[in-house]
Amino acid sequence: MAENIERIKCLIIGSGPAGYTAAIYAARADMKPVIYTGMQMGGQLTTTTEVDNFPGYPEGVDGTKMMDDFKNQAERFGTDVRFGVVTKVDFSDKVGGIHKVIVDEVTEIEAETVIVSTGATAKYLGLESEERLKGGGVSACATCDGFFYKGQDVIVVGAGDTAAEEATYLANITNKVTMLVRKDYMRASKAMQKRVQNTPNIEVLYNTEIDEILGDNVVEAVRVKNNKTSEKKEIPVTGVFIAIGHKPNTEIFKGILDMDETGYLITQGKTTKTNKPGVFAAGDVQDKEYRQAITAAGTGCMAALDAERYLGGLK
Repeated sequence: MAENIERIKCLIIGSGPAGYTAAIYAARADMKPVIYTGMQMGGQLTTTTEVDNFPGYPEGVDGTKMMDDFKNQAERFGTDVRFGVVTKVDFSDKVGGIHKVIVDEVTEIEAETVIVSTGATAKYLGLESEERLKGGGVSACATCDGFFYKGQDVIVVGAGDTAAEEATYLANITNKVTMLVRKDYMRASKAMQKRVQNTPNIEVLYNTEIDEILGDNVVEAVRVKNNKTSEKKEIPVTGVFIAIGHKPNTEIFKGILDMDETGYLITQGKTTKTNKPGVFAAGDVQDKEYRQAITAAGTGCMAALDAERYLGGLK
């Protein structure tokens, strides 16, 4: 059976801007990369209807179309793009060691280098209306989608630093921001709380949760509920920004790759190197600060260059 195991130079786990950019650079360096896309081919960006802040698209672009462009460019240079999910990994501790992965629980592959670009998944509330209206007014990224709500009223759900940052960012663009905080206090740092308090067009509603997001095809209003008094009311808004955190897709790497307390992979210094020689991490899986398509693409480029230099050092 061992004779039939495929051996490749560069395996990329996960697609999206980081994975496809890594593939473009790796392919041009003749590393013959193979990408396993994961269940969501193209990553989180495929759930974004309009991308307006990525260079090279002056008129904006649909997120799925942009990821198709990335994929086509990677394939043009010889990347082997495969639909499948890596379900188990066995990374070598030795420089020059061979890394083993299992795809879809049955296919074993050996790789000289591995680039992990599995991304992170935004946490949502779990409402049916929230799922239905994603891309129609429900978003998990203010810096991605806030521009479309210029001069309008929006809601931000969350109580931490991310929610406070998103609210203050949106306050510069929109007419009014209403923050919904589930408890009677915010978890954000004192500095961020002060910034929220000092922004006149932000209103904070404590002990308040979303009961339902209203609208057929686009958000028209939100029905909120006070969890102390059970009082409900409707707030007319056109945008709902969920800012309750992200979960990095790193479950299969636990106990193998170094990660922080929230599960984000730790890379060394300004590189994309992980604690395993020949294994690199790019994109949102190792970046909890920026989480933008352009920064993910940048680290994808870095990971491919790091992998190329690693292989070069073995010769």
